Amino acid sequence: MMSIQKRCLLWDWTNTNGIPWAMEKIHFSGPFSSVSNWNTWTPPELKNRLPFRPMVRLEAQLTGSDWKNIESSDQPIIHFFNEPERAGISPERAADVWFKQVLPLRQHKDKKLVSPSCASDPAGQVWIAEFMDRVGSDQPDFLGLHYYGTDGDAAIAYLEMMHEKYPHLPIIVSEIASTSRDYTDVLSFTAQLANWMDATAWIFEYGVFGCMRELADGVVSPAARLMNRDGAFTDLMYKLMFDQPIRM
Repeated sequence: MMSIQKRCLLWDWTNTNGIPWAMEKIHFSGPFSSVSNWNTWTPPELKNRLPFRPMVRLEAQLTGSDWKNIESSDQPIIHFFNEPERAGISPERAADVWFKQVLPLRQHKDKKLVSPSCASDPAGQVWIAEFMDRVGSDQPDFLGLHYYGTDGDAAIAYLEMMHEKYPHLPIIVSEIASTSRDYTDVLSFTAQLANWMDATAWIFEYGVFGCMRELADGVVSPAARLMNRDGAFTDLMYKLMFDQPIRM
């Protein structure tokens, strides 16, 4: 049976620096649809085996070699800003950059553009609403969202609420994960959300956080990790690579 390919592999840049060989363990012909590393440059170890999703993560990526990477990219989808509301970037500033630098990528290079991906908390919701108001009719092609929590039903309710606000935009959940410290709960959350997103037409793509040897911060649950410190994949990573639907 043909896989539904919606799962973006979130491949940390430290893997490229330290354990590029781990990419050879990836199952490329299953549910994975793409690879992201929160950067503008493609991991060389990917070797064109999946599409890459370049990201203008913060303002630092708007100049120099990073912006040259974006301008010269042959990839079809570009992500714009990662949790800008937590990095001191105002919606006004983001909209200004949108019109001056990002929108021309669609107008002149036929790129599809992902909105800034905000956190699901009230501050993130307020930020993205103001940004969308400011860009007016020059909307992105995709609505980027993040979600971290422990309640699968609440995660689905949030995604449905955001879809109702912007029903014309397919959604890319560029980061999602359970923050529970219990693996049974993590697996339940991941299975519920992955299976639901695979079956939901307006979810274009989603990335379960995240394939890296060290935990990114205190929010990330050790029980939800996809890679161990030695570079070996966890049981949860294997489920994301092979299982559809994911079963408990």
